[in-house]
Amino acid sequence: MPGYCISFRCTTFSGIIAGIIGGIVVGIASGSPLGVSGPAAGLAVIVLTSIATLGSWPAFLLAVVIAGFIQLVLGFAKAGFIAYFFPSSVIKGMLTGIGLLIILKQIPHALGWDKDAEGDDSFLQADGENTFSEIARALDFITPGAILIAAISLAILILWDQVLTKKHKIFQLIQGPIVVVVLGIVMNYLFQAGTLNFSLADDQVVRLPVANNLTEFFSQFTLPDFSAITNFEVWKIAIVLAIVASLETLLCVEATDKMDPNKRVTPTERELKAQGLGNIVSGMIGGLPITQVIVRSSANINFGGKTKMSAILHGVFLLISAITIAGVLNMIPLASLAAILLMVGYKLAKPALFANV
Repeated sequence: MPGYCISFRCTTFSGIIAGIIGGIVVGIASGSPLGVSGPAAGLAVIVLTSIATLGSWPAFLLAVVIAGFIQLVLGFAKAGFIAYFFPSSVIKGMLTGIGLLIILKQIPHALGWDKDAEGDDSFLQADGENTFSEIARALDFITPGAILIAAISLAILILWDQVLTKKHKIFQLIQGPIVVVVLGIVMNYLFQAGTLNFSLADDQVVRLPVANNLTEFFSQFTLPDFSAITNFEVWKIAIVLAIVASLETLLCVEATDKMDPNKRVTPTERELKAQGLGNIVSGMIGGLPITQVIVRSSANINFGGKTKMSAILHGVFLLISAITIAGVLNMIPLASLAAILLMVGYKLAKPALFANV
């Protein structure tokens, strides 16, 4: 689509910006002890159709900024009370459904085939497949190296969760997912060096834009087009973004609070204000719209998060990593990430939950 930035490199970097802002800015402003914010898959369709409607990436960024201001107004108007009307059965069903969805979406990545982007939660995919047909198609294009990495990674995660963390505190300090990611990088390096007789294609590993210096990194930021402030479509998209992002955030807040072992309650008005601030900052520098994300939040809880410092530090580490070691991160196999997310999905949709209900 000519005239605006919608390339893979651009959208990937916009997601990185949203993750950094969601961690640092929203993390500091939020009252949620365990919620983690960032770019939300649920907004992907709105983002794509909105950019196509406006014909301009900077104009869309202005809509994100305006949506942030609307969320601030909703927060000060105490609209967060809506969260208290969500029945607990809806929350439980949503969490279980998300768990099953994560598992189904990660199976192709674990097998080594998925032409759909990592993180897409839509049933009908951009590559012409759907959630189930993608799994069937992946069975015809199995990559042994990816399966080996996924299988070893899952074994490590299960061992870490069921045995090692109960043996010594060191295994609580060093989390299983970190070990899995490092192992994936090492195995990928051994594949490339020919030490192990396997290989991974370019689309089977993480792909982040690599900046050679700080100037190049910050040059990837994009400012909103403020001249589009009079465009009615910009305001319409901003209102839709604000409403959908706020509802998704409030649902996530309720779900995260119910998963909190300490049963803490997040102030919903403050959360709306934090999300609004995050979207203002994200839109101002070229990031995607932000919500609190249940997958990130549940991963935070499942892997030992206790306070909102984990969300803040994840944003800090993401910023540092994007500036300094993007090349190393591009060595991470998607199969490693698939194994981690398969564990997250299983914990959200354990068979015991079905029996309990």
